[in-house]
Amino acid sequence: MPLDLTTLSFLDRPVTKREGIEILKRDHYRCQYCGLDGLASFENALAMSVDFVIPRARKGKKDPSNLVACCRPCNMIKGTRSYRSFDEAKEYVLKRRKELRRAWEGTTPQRSAQSAKAEAEPTPKVQAEKSGSVISSSPLSLRQR
Repeated sequence: MPLDLTTLSFLDRPVTKREGIEILKRDHYRCQYCGLDGLASFENALAMSVDFVIPRARKGKKDPSNLVACCRPCNMIKGTRSYRSFDEAKEYVLKRRKELRRAWEGTTPQRSAQSAKAEAEPTPKVQAEKSGSVISSSPLSLRQR
């Protein structure tokens, strides 16, 4: 068993490839938090992993009842927090995913509006090139020739 140097206690070993495949098969390659189907596409299959419901960092055991198939985004969202039950962990992950989606969707239109504005307004260098004189504000153009 590996030693956790922060708490000087032993951690259960990580899941082996064989054990991970058995957990993924048991859960039909479906994320137990968000429901992502790992068999639907190659990209989904790459995103699949195995999660310790009670994290190893919190002395979670490598027992099939403590292991679930999940996608990496859900695994990252869940992190090393401890929950009273799997249902509580699932509720947290789904709530956090929804918050992150809202935040992402809220910034996306602003980004696309800014990029559209940037495309519509030529930069000073482009305007100068169109007028026949080349003016550049780069440090290289400021060198003595």
